[in-house]
Amino acid sequence: MRCPNQLFLTNKYFGIVLPNTWQYYSMSTLNLSTRIIKISNSCHPDLSHCLVFNDKDKLGERWMEFQGIKNWDGLLDPLDDDLRGEILRYGEFVEAAYGCFDFDTSSATYATCRYPKRSMLMQCGLGRSGYKVVKNLHATCAVQMPRWIEKFPNLKSPQSSWIGYVAVCDDVDEITRLGRRDIVIAYRGTVTCSEWLENLRATLTCLPDDMSPDENSEPMVQSGLLSMYTTKIEGHIPSLQETIREEIISILNNYSDEYSLSITITGHSLGAALATLTAYDITTKFNKLPMVTVLSFGGPRVGNKSFRYQLEKNGTKVLRIVNSDDPITKVPGFVIDDDDMAHRGEATVARLPSWLEKYMEDTQWVYAEVGKELKLSSKDSIRKGNVAMCHDLKTYLYLVNNFVSSSTCPLRATVRNYSFHLNLHNTV
Repeated sequence: MRCPNQLFLTNKYFGIVLPNTWQYYSMSTLNLSTRIIKISNSCHPDLSHCLVFNDKDKLGERWMEFQGIKNWDGLLDPLDDDLRGEILRYGEFVEAAYGCFDFDTSSATYATCRYPKRSMLMQCGLGRSGYKVVKNLHATCAVQMPRWIEKFPNLKSPQSSWIGYVAVCDDVDEITRLGRRDIVIAYRGTVTCSEWLENLRATLTCLPDDMSPDENSEPMVQSGLLSMYTTKIEGHIPSLQETIREEIISILNNYSDEYSLSITITGHSLGAALATLTAYDITTKFNKLPMVTVLSFGGPRVGNKSFRYQLEKNGTKVLRIVNSDDPITKVPGFVIDDDDMAHRGEATVARLPSWLEKYMEDTQWVYAEVGKELKLSSKDSIRKGNVAMCHDLKTYLYLVNNFVSSSTCPLRATVRNYSFHLNLHNTV
């Protein structure tokens, strides 16, 4: 069985061409429980391919394991097939966040959602997912665009842009299969010029008082990220934080009497960082929340050690899906915490003198890794140096679908020697 598309996917933001010739799958490897997921290119949602995985419907029994109740111990290496299916399923929701976004800078509706809430998921191929969209999400940038940008219409950038959505599982059969009612918050990655400028504001900044309950610690996060989460346009557009908090209150009011409930926050790139910050915010703000899990695809670093400590104290479970060849996952700033090295299975170096460590932390460039890491590698699949494709969400989902074990064989035997053929070209 193979995906029928033989299309060339063109990424207009990075100037690359990817032949969509995905690996053949033998029918002998499939059974009646096989599901096929349609996945489109992050920046070209109309062009798609298929990923295949087995769904043995064990979610109802083990859903808390897959949501990280045991920190995914024993599930990542080798990668559990049911967890693989869940990661890919949530990846579809992130793909939908890209698919709904209006990328046309010449359009009056640029940076808005292309579809109404009632049909969003259907338009993106998720009409049978069992979820319905209940809230659109917008992020507002505080940076001021330079005046000369006005001379280049293709670089126009609205201050506020549609960045994702909240969806609730409301299908009885799907709730039964999942073992609980699930709420998804999905974020896309960076698109607009304003968002890129916010990304460049990479120094750490202290969280406001209502996000920092522990007087003995000083949680800090990336400046531009916090700006996009908390900035609002008075009397017109609420901040992303205000919208999220309002929706969480609504969810608790509507479903607080349900025994099995989960909140899953997922995103890619900037969206992955926003997912982590969102989880931190709601678990700090609200008591008696259901289980909160973050699935982060190709996310940059978010905060310092105090931020990580508070996140863990709140009980938030974070699974970071990381391509070791993707430089975005290694920025911003740097890490000097030997606990972080241990988390990633890396050799530790001699601890720095306390005075030097304090001096470096005062530079506001010392970050800390959070959560558990599923480490993938595209070195056998993508030409070295092609940063754009190493970071693309489609690449991440391809690697998840084919990952076996970092200690034995990284990818399935039928595909581990398969490579993409990438060519640079000029786009119109």
